[in-house]
Parts: sequence; structure tokens; C-alpha cells
Amino acid sequence: MNTFAVLIMAAGQSRRFADPFSKKPFVLLDHRPVWMHSAERFSRRPEVKQVILVIDPGDKATFFQKFGANVAFLELEVAEGGKERFDSVQNGLAMVRKEIDFVAVHDAARPCLSELWIDSVFEAAEKTGAAILAAPITGTIKRVKRERPDGGAYLIEDTVSRDNLWEAQTPQVFRRSLLEEAYARRGDFEVTDDAQLVQRLGHPITVVPCERMNIKITTKADLKLAERILPTLPKPGLGF
Repeated sequence: MNTFAVLIMAAGQSRRFADPFSKKPFVLLDHRPVWMHSAERFSRRPEVKQVILVIDPGDKATFFQKFGANVAFLELEVAEGGKERFDSVQNGLAMVRKEIDFVAVHDAARPCLSELWIDSVFEAAEKTGAAILAAPITGTIKRVKRERPDGGAYLIEDTVSRDNLWEAQTPQVFRRSLLEEAYARRGDFEVTDDAQLVQRLGHPITVVPCERMNIKITTKADLKLAERILPTLPKPGLGF
């Protein structure tokens, strides 16, 4: 059996969440903090041998005060995040044990994750070395701009064809040596997700179709939507 480590990314600033008292991974969702929903799903899988939660250094004291018992119970490790997301991933990656075969990177703010989707993306990564969950874009896409550089109304600039456009999700899963090489060669290149960085090596990325229910919580409205999604997630044996 291949072994997996999971990096759960919770080091962002949550600027769009609009809650001055709590960041989105730490707010409660169905009586548990958002980050814990994903941590529990990964930690109980037999092939997952290491789960690393990456948090902002400024949150560390408060985090352990609130959730230290949960971290101990789930046998999690905690890494300190960096200035940017890719810095945070690199910090977490440095803690991955060398005997681990694959590394999954997952947003702590994506709690609506089905074990079936994890199965699918893990299996694809084992076959190809690199795989991500993603959902096809179904709406009409507009490129817009501000009326004035300093503000004003948003104006449509162009309509973009949605053919072959997919929205990347997480987890994104890679052979450990491949992800380590991608970060070793990053230099000053700024990335929005890890697949982009691995693709720079010339390695193809397999896309595993996923439901749009695998949402990323960005605003408080998303939190309310997640509350409705959780009970409807596909279960093993039932399919999508």
C-alpha cells in the first residue's frame, strides 16, 4: 500500500470572510471547527500516515488553547505558515516524512469533502503521479474591468468561452518526490495552486471530475451553504 501525507492549509488571512473575531477555518460548522471536518476524514484513512495542519504563526497560541485536545486526539502535526500560500505549503512539505510516497494538499476551508472523492483522486495520483479534483465550468463567463482605475462600476470587457474550462479544487495529490522537486525549482515564480507548479516540470496533471458541492468557504454565506451540503454528501456504496 502506498502511503500518504496530507497538508491541510489553514494559514490564510480570511480577509473576505468579514469576521474580525475568527478566521474561516476556525469557525464552527455543524458544531465543529471547519478545519476538523477534513482532518477527521483524512486521519481515519489507513493509507494516510501523516496529517499536517498549517496555520498562521500569529494564530498558534489561540489555536492550541482552543483545539489542542483535538490535535492530540487526531494525532495531527502543526506547521507554521509563511507570507504566501506557496510559502506555507513549502513549510508543511518540509515536515513530511521521507518514507511517505504521496502528498495531498487540501484547503482547510473545503469541509464538504466526500470520502468517495478522496478515493478517486488518491487512485488517480497513484496511477499518474499527479491528480486534482476539479469541476467543469457551467455558467457564462465574463471578463470585466472597472469603469475607472480608482473605482466605479464594473463593465463587461469580453465573454469567455467555457469550453474545456474547469474550476480547480482540492485535494491536489502528487508523488512526494515530484512535489518536492517542483518546490525546489520554484524560484520567484508565484503560483495559485500546486498543480500549476508541478506542471512547470512538464509533468501532466490528471483531472478527476468532482461535484461543485466541494465548495471553498470564502464568505459567511458559503458557511450557511456548507451546512446544507454536509448531510447530502455522497456516501460509500451509494455513489454520486
